[in-house]
Amino acid sequence: MSSIYEKYRLKQVINASGRMTILGVSTPRPEVVDAVNTGMNHYFEMKDLVNKTGEYIAKLLGVEGATVVSCASAGIAQSIAAVLVKDSEWLLENLHVTPVENNEIVLPKGHNVNFGAPVGTMVALGGGKIVEAGYANECSAAQLAAAITPRTAAILYIKSHHCVQKSMLNVAQAAEVARAHNLPLIVDAAAEEDLQRYYHDGADLVIYSGAKAIEGPTSGLVIGRTQYVEWVKRQSYGIGRAMKVGKEGILGLTCAIEHYLTAEKESGAEMVAKMTPFIDSLNTLNGVSARVVWDSAGRDIARAEIKFDEATTGIATGDLVAALKQGEYAIYFRGYKANEGIIEADVRSVTAPQLDIIYRRISELLKEKQA
Repeated sequence: MSSIYEKYRLKQVINASGRMTILGVSTPRPEVVDAVNTGMNHYFEMKDLVNKTGEYIAKLLGVEGATVVSCASAGIAQSIAAVLVKDSEWLLENLHVTPVENNEIVLPKGHNVNFGAPVGTMVALGGGKIVEAGYANECSAAQLAAAITPRTAAILYIKSHHCVQKSMLNVAQAAEVARAHNLPLIVDAAAEEDLQRYYHDGADLVIYSGAKAIEGPTSGLVIGRTQYVEWVKRQSYGIGRAMKVGKEGILGLTCAIEHYLTAEKESGAEMVAKMTPFIDSLNTLNGVSARVVWDSAGRDIARAEIKFDEATTGIATGDLVAALKQGEYAIYFRGYKANEGIIEADVRSVTAPQLDIIYRRISELLKEKQA
């Protein structure tokens, strides 16, 4: 493996930021790699492969329909296009040529986020137009319903740590609003770990990243009601052609889902045990305090929150985060609160020896500034 880094002059990465797209997301298990390799070295009737693996995944999950797409973002775009185009042959081929009158997609304002690209970009790719409901810090069922007009095509709900969490209606409540107005509910649950919950909460389409919690290859999964999934699949002849998934991705993700449903997962308590020596070491550094925090979106994920007293450390936290990427290893943290002097370490993809390297590097940088 080191020869790859040497051949292309790549820097080795210590990923304490979690399963993030900018770092290649995750590292699939050997069985998934074998499935990918099998896919790459054989031919298939692609329509048959899509349909049969979709049926297999749907049966595994106990849902009506499923299909593999190239990534979760593509899943959003294709799902929006699906509810606009439906069975129309003309719109399938002319979605961005012919204006669709009823193309409004109602989204809680606190869900209109940038997850590496704006949600609105994916909606626009699918031919939709976002209409925000509620406020940045709240959206009730009544506020969601108030944003619905005769031009509304669907409700979109983003289940993510990127979104505002407080005073927001949940998926089941959004589904009630959707049913009352005879509209489909699309849920983007890209990094979520439960592959059945939001379907059972009433969503018509649910989108997951294949490479995050599931730890498959770069891919996405769309599950939901039969008719809606079929409309998503039709998009392979429309906008989906530009974001098609390969045979290797389809087989790799199908294999990854099988293992994901049966494999033991690292619990939050195990994460705490792994990071405790690391936290204890950090708390010995001048101007640094560390503690365990839990995932803001409610998942069983524990992280190390590291707070820097910048007056004591003598370095802005944002500058420290940048410096940690420049050493022998590019060390990445979750830096969403760096402007507050806080970063978080996600230890799911980090070994104990790597945590020691991170501690030593932070210690070295602080000593340089405090010398």
